[in-house]
Amino acid sequence: MKTKSTFLLTIIVLSFAVSGAAAPVSFKKIVIDKTFRAEGVATADINHDGKLDILSGDLWYSSPGWKMHELRPVGTYDGTKGYSNCFTNFAQDVNGDGWVDSIIIGYPGDPCWWYENPRNKPGHWKQRMIAKSACNETPIFVDLLGNGRPVPIFAVRPEGIMAWFGIPKDLDGLWDMHVIAAGPDAPGTKKYSHGLGAGDVNGDGRCDVLVKEGWWQAPEDRTKKSWKFHPANLGPDCANILVYDVDNDGDSDVITSSAHRYGIWWFEQDGSEFKQHVIFDKYSQAHAIILADINSDGIKDLVTGKRHFAHQGKDPGGHEPAMLYWFELRRPEKAKPVLSAVEGVEFVLHVIDDNSGVGTQFEVVDMNADGKLDIVTSNKKGVHIFLQQP
Repeated sequence: MKTKSTFLLTIIVLSFAVSGAAAPVSFKKIVIDKTFRAEGVATADINHDGKLDILSGDLWYSSPGWKMHELRPVGTYDGTKGYSNCFTNFAQDVNGDGWVDSIIIGYPGDPCWWYENPRNKPGHWKQRMIAKSACNETPIFVDLLGNGRPVPIFAVRPEGIMAWFGIPKDLDGLWDMHVIAAGPDAPGTKKYSHGLGAGDVNGDGRCDVLVKEGWWQAPEDRTKKSWKFHPANLGPDCANILVYDVDNDGDSDVITSSAHRYGIWWFEQDGSEFKQHVIFDKYSQAHAIILADINSDGIKDLVTGKRHFAHQGKDPGGHEPAMLYWFELRRPEKAKPVLSAVEGVEFVLHVIDDNSGVGTQFEVVDMNADGKLDIVTSNKKGVHIFLQQP
């Protein structure tokens, strides 16, 4: 394959606040690749040089020059007509050899694969299947067991179940499937279901699993089949479902976003009910969201952006700019109405970029080991890094 030149065009994009004092945060945009490669992305030290590299579906890019390397046969994807073969990309040392491997889910309903890192040897990575079907448009990779080792969680068709997957003894075989919710058609388990997340909803120290229809309570033994389901109205079709104590009242709240329309919300937990509050409704297609402490104030902020041309521009706002932005979460003693102000809560908008956006999954990570969080995206606009500046 003839590798295209790495685009090192960089621009400084200053964050600004719609209201209130601007946080002292700015980002430098680095265009790694202008070609549509994937809508999922991962970061890891692939080649053991001590620097974080980028995984984007068929390819990986080595830091610091971002040289392009083939991981598997490279497809040609036209974002104006269709999709790539990577909706989500995760990184993990699957076989325990000390080298980070790649986990990829293509189009919803397709298999989930893992690719073995060849340890700096040439050629494509060895492919093995994790599961025959991976459904829901937001598969997640989280520390469900509390042991520091994330596991994949997604729905399986045609059974219509929700499950998490553990690494098997036989690495050539399918992964061990642990059923969270048995079918047929448990909530969130259709091929194109929207909304999936994990977090401690009830404060028992265990990571529960959420869909927009409610949440499954994690038992002490996570391998136990069919977890208890608690119905709850967590809004319309969404993307990642995040769990966080937004209002600092001691219990867990929930944050969601519209995958294909306008709207980002937080749901205030009040007993067994969740009260919905609008965070923002001016940008559309926030098909992936992440909680991270961007400004290092000890409070997690919300990072998101537009999934550009999610349905080839047919969604509401589909032809509007491909925004990337973050919301600074503030808890002042006396909140002024900004974008959301409920009992001392403010979400302050900061724009990072208007020509990139996010895909169906992205990463917030310290790419250059300077102690500040950066953002890595891959979507129909290409592959980008946003380095937070001193």
